[in-house]
Amino acid sequence: MSGLFSAEVLLEAQQVTYEKYIAQFEAHKVQLITEFVDELGLYEGVNVYNPWSDVDLNYDNSLEASRWRRQNFITYALPRLGRANTFVVAEAVGYQGGRYSGIAITCERMLLGLHSTVDANQLAEIPLWRTSSQMSEHIKSIQREKGFNEPTDTVVWNAIIENGINPYDIFLWNIFPFHPYKSGEPMTNRTPTDEEQQLGWEYTKKLLDLNAILGGGDRPLILAVGQKSADTMGKFGIIPLALRHPANGGANKYREGFKEAMNIRQNLLLEQHGLGEIIN
Repeated sequence: MSGLFSAEVLLEAQQVTYEKYIAQFEAHKVQLITEFVDELGLYEGVNVYNPWSDVDLNYDNSLEASRWRRQNFITYALPRLGRANTFVVAEAVGYQGGRYSGIAITCERMLLGLHSTVDANQLAEIPLWRTSSQMSEHIKSIQREKGFNEPTDTVVWNAIIENGINPYDIFLWNIFPFHPYKSGEPMTNRTPTDEEQQLGWEYTKKLLDLNAILGGGDRPLILAVGQKSADTMGKFGIIPLALRHPANGGANKYREGFKEAMNIRQNLLLEQHGLGEIIN
């Protein structure tokens, strides 16, 4: 009983910390970001898990899991939207990443401070919520102990850190911002259908518009994680810089491409401030 009580007290304290944190921001900004994630939460799809509305107690740790993931997203987005000059966009939420964290290209071990190279304060200024179950028989013991870890997320975050980029200047996103999985296999990933990509683009466009409305400008550098992500955005008139996907031996190529992209980013920033020209 005392352990349960202690856990409840910790959850209440974390909720209070969250509420105090968001109160520091302009109310209109909080409202716009909350409305955006509320809209995300309305989506329902076949063989798709919505991190911001769905709960599966075979894998999630509480009926509050989707609400906690919403709060994770809001906490991540508040200091970034209106500031971000670079968007790194992958294809879809993965079961080891945003499905539990509520943040694109970000896994639980990062937000829990249990990742080998990424510190929790590089994600957010306050503690974020864990939502994977520590008792589920359906996940591995290491995942029950430390939360989920995602290799692609690790490569993407490491590249940001290695290049000395402030993580709060970059916004991570997925074109299809939900977790598509194979039928009957919720802990798998699948490629989004054309219809899902079309729908996802509508959310992506709203996010980019929201960044501009909040003061981030209308010319962010957009990087695509993998050719599929780049091709999808290309269908809708956005031509991003395409980086090699880190999977299947592509980690080093991704790092090299990201470093080159950051050089381009620096020149774009100089040009926008009238301090230089883009170097080809």
